[in-house]
Amino acid sequence: MIHRVTTYIRQHGLLDKSKRVLVGVSGGADSVALLDVLHEAGYNCVAAHCNFHLRGEESNRDEAFVRNLCARMDVPLVLTSFDTVAYARAHGASIEMAARELRYTWFNQMAQQNDCQAVAVAHHQNDQAETLLLNLRRGCGLRGLTGMRPLSTNAYAPNGVPIVRPLLCTTRDYIEHYLRDKRHMDWVNDSTNTDTSITRNAIREQLRAYSKSEIEHMAETADRLQGYVDMIEGKNTREAGLVRLYEDLRNYNFAEIDKIYDALQRGEGGKEFRSKTHTATIKHGKLEITRCDITE
Repeated sequence: MIHRVTTYIRQHGLLDKSKRVLVGVSGGADSVALLDVLHEAGYNCVAAHCNFHLRGEESNRDEAFVRNLCARMDVPLVLTSFDTVAYARAHGASIEMAARELRYTWFNQMAQQNDCQAVAVAHHQNDQAETLLLNLRRGCGLRGLTGMRPLSTNAYAPNGVPIVRPLLCTTRDYIEHYLRDKRHMDWVNDSTNTDTSITRNAIREQLRAYSKSEIEHMAETADRLQGYVDMIEGKNTREAGLVRLYEDLRNYNFAEIDKIYDALQRGEGGKEFRSKTHTATIKHGKLEITRCDITE
């Protein structure tokens, strides 16, 4: 898990170990795993927890859990409380949107005050699949199918500290396996997540019928579409680079385009990749494609 996440961070240029990172920690499995992985990998973490006071004693339980977790890990923790219902009424917003605005605005403030390079949040591939399905239900264009990016601006502080999502390389099942079987760590559950009258929860329930590989494929589709959007817009992102390489090699039956791309970026001259029909060799920073000799 640590290797998978740190590789993903490096590939997308998400974090620098010499600088602090603010980690949003609710106490749920996803955010606990995110904090633990980053901490174990040697990143300088500051945890941040919001108490929205929407679930009575359960909200206070979550705060106490995060306090104890950070104390055991010796990770600095910043806390805040919100009257979310009053804020939603005052601004004519839903509870969900009010909580989101309060959370991300405060995250940016805390990141700036603590001299953090980014705010890390715990979205993973299941969340990516949920976003894809949610946007499909609402109707969307190509951008709506790209889901969440590993690195993005904060919608509530566009000129502030960026948002990073290091767990977009893994699934919820693997996160729970990591915590339960590898790290022997606990987490808390939000009882409102079972309320299927909330659209995203209903979609999450539908996704339970999907296998791990199917969820991974949905998330990979969103990643690929991000690349096409970036390519159309002329952006020089990893996603765009992968799509360009995929289009260049699509007739040669190569698998693992990402490994070829990374080898090119590292300038690994002489390295070869083989498909059933062709060989790709890196020479002078470019790929040379030759047809394999087929013998009986």
